[in-house]
Amino acid sequence: MPAPAPKLRRFPGFPLIWVVPVLALGIALWMLAREWRNHGTEITIELADASGLEPGQTMLEYKGVTIGEVTKVGLAEDLGGVVVHVQLTRKAAAIAREGSQFWVVQPEIGFAGVSGLETLLTGAHLEVRPGAGPPATRFRGLDAPPAPENPEEGRAFLLRTDRLGGLQVRAPVFYRDIKVGEVESARLADDATGVVVRIRVQRPYTDLVRTNTRFWNAGGAALQFSLFGGGAQKKSLQSIITGAIGFATPEEPAPTATDGAQFPLAKDPDDEWLKWHPAIPIKALDTTPERSAPAKVVPGLLGR
Repeated sequence: MPAPAPKLRRFPGFPLIWVVPVLALGIALWMLAREWRNHGTEITIELADASGLEPGQTMLEYKGVTIGEVTKVGLAEDLGGVVVHVQLTRKAAAIAREGSQFWVVQPEIGFAGVSGLETLLTGAHLEVRPGAGPPATRFRGLDAPPAPENPEEGRAFLLRTDRLGGLQVRAPVFYRDIKVGEVESARLADDATGVVVRIRVQRPYTDLVRTNTRFWNAGGAALQFSLFGGGAQKKSLQSIITGAIGFATPEEPAPTATDGAQFPLAKDPDDEWLKWHPAIPIKALDTTPERSAPAKVVPGLLGR
């Protein structure tokens, strides 16, 4: 019986041993293409310190959404700070504009409160408040988070004093020993002859501040001495550590103080101020949840 005729193939068979490498190469090319599509502008941020920032691990976030990644951290040319390089995602192109504010979020636990607690597990990250200027790629970072933008969170006032003393940011503001606000920031006056402290009084207590209201430094461990000995005034531990501000309004309140109104900050209250007890209606906070206005979204930042 004659042997069967050989079968000829037009193309040689593909060795199975090459399936895995080809598949891996295809996946790698797909991942590279995806990364290229997602990459946007690279920006640099000048910071005073880079503690906690790691290339490839530290993220830039906006409203809880990751919109960039730290790719490089190095010293500034003058050795006066650090320069952080951040690769933005393509959808975050609107961040690269003048006026954008960047700052580092790290865990802070103290008598003034707790902030950045989520970074205990995830590590420090960068936050941003978008600007509205022309395109830019180089920014100067903030040393501390900026003040809230929402005007419904209260009303801000400026207090002028000779020295800051023990006052710290987020120190409480008291009215009749009830916390009604906190210190937002402090800076030297424009002529450097004093200090300007910005406080924010929360709703519904903003009407307590009138144009004839008096403010004083209520922090520290003040002592009262008499012929029969001395005694410490009753003060909270927070006010001793961070400082505090108290205020009072006269029996005949003047018109309500407007946002940004300025007042002198006394070292101690006059005895007369502590006796004032005007009847000022307080607009109670609603017990039902309010319908908040839609959040402002920067066009092109988070996509559709």
